[in-house]
Amino acid sequence: MSDLLAVPESRAFPLRRLLQPLLAARHVVLHTHVNADGDGAGSQAAIAAWLEGRGVRATIVNPTPFPDSLRFVLHRQDVVADLGSPEADAALDEADLFLVLDTSEPDRVGQLAPRLPRDRTLVVDHHPPGREVVGDVAVQDPSAAATGEMVYDLITLAGDPIPRASALGAYVALVSDTGSFRYGNTTPRVLAVAAELMRLGIDPEVVYRRLFATAPRRRLELLREALDSLGASADGRVGWMVIPHRVTARLGVSGEDFDGLIEHVRSVEGTEVALLFRETSPGETKVSLRSNGAADVNYVARQFGGGGHVKAAGATFHEPAEDVVDRVVDAVVQALKH
Repeated sequence: MSDLLAVPESRAFPLRRLLQPLLAARHVVLHTHVNADGDGAGSQAAIAAWLEGRGVRATIVNPTPFPDSLRFVLHRQDVVADLGSPEADAALDEADLFLVLDTSEPDRVGQLAPRLPRDRTLVVDHHPPGREVVGDVAVQDPSAAATGEMVYDLITLAGDPIPRASALGAYVALVSDTGSFRYGNTTPRVLAVAAELMRLGIDPEVVYRRLFATAPRRRLELLREALDSLGASADGRVGWMVIPHRVTARLGVSGEDFDGLIEHVRSVEGTEVALLFRETSPGETKVSLRSNGAADVNYVARQFGGGGHVKAAGATFHEPAEDVVDRVVDAVVQALKH
């Protein structure tokens, strides 16, 4: 177990470069990508609790609201400042260091991108590097199952015991990005780290209930609408669902209500690539791509200006869904031929 918990040297060297500026800072503002997920939000919560235990002030400011369903990971609720609020403006003005987690690309931090000074912005991310990075110092390691694994390593390298609040954030990050330890990125080391976090007091049943077993009624109504739109290619290898903006507006759903929705397409027998198209506004569509096998959906997403992982990726179009679906499906069908 101790060998598995040792930080891989290829990761330890670049992470050590972050420790000095982080621990020398007075006020660090933490960011993640639009529509924060369990890995992004959990990593932020873990870092914030650790920094504040070290006497460094931390504030979380995201391009979109911090998900209500993930607020249980925060060591204090007011560590989050909503973008555009006086608290967020003050934090962005006062901070001497910025840390971007679970993404590195300017497009993925939305309206925050122009407010992040390159020379004072650090990045910790487990996605493959994109065309442009928001900070001067970036640690990007696709071998990590989640950014939360890298956050665990960062705190370990500091020589600090893992605060319980940080353990909770890191555990939520791991659970989220490994599909509850079901996906191919679940390595022996990931399980060892998870076991260590449990030893520190994390209850997996409580985390499961908070993440997966509690849902507002609107989420079930969204699922009903999504299943009505279920489509598939002629050979059944590509499946998709389409959620128009009028549906999300009528149900009053938020970005977090879409978490896990694509898994219903992915679970259909014979599906190799699952797609979820959702209109985030009347003229804008986000597509999420998930691979069940060897298909590289990151390759497909990058054809449309997006990106992600081999088995999980996404892209955004400034067009309605009806103008996007056929193009993306055709690109996936072509990719499956190779």
